[in-house]
Amino acid sequence: MLSGKNILVGVTGGIAAYKSATLVRLLVKKGAHVRVIMTPSSHQFITPLTLSTLSKNPVYTEFSKDSTGEWNNHVELALWADLFIIAPATANTIAKMANGVCDNLLLATYFSSKNQVVVAPAMDLDMYLHSATQTNINRLKEFGNQIIAPVNGELASGLVGEGRMEEPENIFNWIVEYFLTDKALSKKKILITAGATREQIDPVRFISNKSTGTMGIELAERAIKLGAEVVLVIGPTSLKTSKEIRRIDVVSAEEMYLAVHQNISDADIVIMSAAVSDYTPTETNSSKIKKKNTPLEIKLSPTKDILKSVGEIKTKKQILVGFALETDDEVKNAKSKLKRKNLDLIVLNSLNDSGAGFGEGTNKITIIDKDNKVFEYELKPKPEVAIDIFNKILSLL
Repeated sequence: MLSGKNILVGVTGGIAAYKSATLVRLLVKKGAHVRVIMTPSSHQFITPLTLSTLSKNPVYTEFSKDSTGEWNNHVELALWADLFIIAPATANTIAKMANGVCDNLLLATYFSSKNQVVVAPAMDLDMYLHSATQTNINRLKEFGNQIIAPVNGELASGLVGEGRMEEPENIFNWIVEYFLTDKALSKKKILITAGATREQIDPVRFISNKSTGTMGIELAERAIKLGAEVVLVIGPTSLKTSKEIRRIDVVSAEEMYLAVHQNISDADIVIMSAAVSDYTPTETNSSKIKKKNTPLEIKLSPTKDILKSVGEIKTKKQILVGFALETDDEVKNAKSKLKRKNLDLIVLNSLNDSGAGFGEGTNKITIIDKDNKVFEYELKPKPEVAIDIFNKILSLL
């Protein structure tokens, strides 16, 4: 995703400037074209020679080159950059950016920038928490800048708290993520199912499960960030979704079946993450069943297998992803489901993994592809799990 991208790195005068060397190296290693602008005070923490060597380009600090008087064109630098990342960004530089002060080449370039500017603050705890700094950071956000918030950790002063610049590896991942989300799925249509279904017993009782629809919603939100057009068919839930998602709310397995088949023909990618009820009452009572002192028997019939029905009609151009929640012989059962239902990928959850399953903010997944290759992932928040799933889908494209 970074190959051929033009990334401008701004370095200001803070102790965290040493981290910028690692960031530049990571960006260059992945094929990005990198140029570096340093403020004069940043030279006290890291040398221009270091960053010039790593970036394979001259480092810019002054408006003119001392030997020739040639102008370092800040407008040209700003227009060249697909992304301008200022890391570290000191309280001083942030204040100037927020209040229109332009007294060095880095700031002149910032005020000339038309593409995305990203700011990674780095300063001592009290400086970061000061109301003036927080006001300035909020103003930068209002200007459309992205902020990579500092993390909690040991600071140069010896204090422990917020203010430590995010690690360069994580900033690098943020940049990769930024370019990945730049319409990687533009013009693609994605159909996603999510949540549980309810099979009515009587007007007040139903058969269902613990699924909240969180994972499916995170997948839908991720698809939107990737530029896709998304249809989300979701069972009963109180969770909200972005307005860009075309949401179809359903209740029963039958309603979900109909909604899926009404929207599948033009879908490029189908992700079936819903926890559909396997059985439904053969008859639904029109009035509430009264409690008695005798056992109650309810006759159940199988619901339609939505995933199997989609696998039977999917075209060669469509990618079909299914989910499996298992408790025993997890990988074996998931591989069987992958084959039986004609899937391209299956996402396996195990209830034996702590922090995974329904009602959790995290998930631990294993993805299996059509070649039976198994990819295991560690426990992560569900938004990050959605990223992993889509990265695997993108690899198929």
